Amino acid sequence: MSLQALKAFESAARRGSFKLAAEELSLTPTAISHHIGNLESRLNVSLFHRQGRRISLTGTGVRLAKATSEGFRKIDSALEEVMKAGNTVRVTTTSSLAAMVLIPSQHEFEQANPDITMEISTGESVDSQSYIIPVRLGDTSVAEDSDVIRFESFNAFGAIGMTPPSWANEPITLFSTEWKNKSLPAPPLAAWLEKNGLEGANIQLKTFDQELFGIQQAMAGNGLAFCSTTLAQRLLKADVLQQFETQSVKSDLCYYVPGKDSFETRSAAKFLHWIEDILNQ
Repeated sequence: MSLQALKAFESAARRGSFKLAAEELSLTPTAISHHIGNLESRLNVSLFHRQGRRISLTGTGVRLAKATSEGFRKIDSALEEVMKAGNTVRVTTTSSLAAMVLIPSQHEFEQANPDITMEISTGESVDSQSYIIPVRLGDTSVAEDSDVIRFESFNAFGAIGMTPPSWANEPITLFSTEWKNKSLPAPPLAAWLEKNGLEGANIQLKTFDQELFGIQQAMAGNGLAFCSTTLAQRLLKADVLQQFETQSVKSDLCYYVPGKDSFETRSAAKFLHWIEDILNQ
C-alpha cells in the first residue's frame, strides 16, 4: 500500500473534503482523488460515497479511517518523542547525587552542550521509560560491569575550619547512612575504622536515610560525615568540606546506569561520557 495514498485517505476522511485534504497536504484535489481511487482499486472496495463534490465515508471507509487516524497519531507521537530525546537529557537519580553533584554541575554541562537541555528528577527505583537515563546507587555484585560509571569509596569529612578530631580523647559525632533500600550494602564503617586504627575511638554514631543529610550536618559544624567520596569531592574542591588524616576505604557500592549501552541518542551519549568524567575526576 502507498503510504501517501493512506495519508490522502486519512486526511480526506478526517476533513470530509478532497479540497481540504489537498490544502492540508499541499497537493491538488485531483491528486487526492487519484490517490484514493488507486487505494480503492487496490483494496477492491469503495471508501467514499461520492455525490458531486460532496463525499461521505462508506462503512468500510469508517473502519479504515479510524485505524489510519490512530496509526498516524502514534507515528506523530513517536516522532515527537524521538525528536525531544535528541535535544533533552532526562535523568533520574538519588536525591543525594542530584543535590550534591548533578544540579550543581548542570550549568557546566549545558554550557558545554548548548543544544541539549538536562532535566533531573529524583527517585530510588529504576525508571524503565524510554529516553530516561537512570543513574542508580547499587551493589557492585549485582550491577553489570559495563553499566558501572563509578565504584564507591567512603571517608570522614568535616567543615572547613574545624579542628582535626582527637579520636582518642574526645567523643566524635559521626553522621552515617542507613539506606531505605535494605538490599544495599551498608556504608563500610567497620572496615574504615579498622583501616585507620580507630576501632576504640569514642564515636557517637547518628544515621539518616540519605547521605545528603549527614553532609549537611557536617557542613554546619555539628560533627563529621562518613559518606561517599563521590558526593564529597565537589565540596572539597570548593573548600566547604575538609578531609582529615584518614584513608578512604572501598565499599561494595557503585553508581551505575542499567542498560547503559542501550541509550543510543547523541545527547545521551554526551551525558554518559560527561557524568563518567565528573564522577571520576
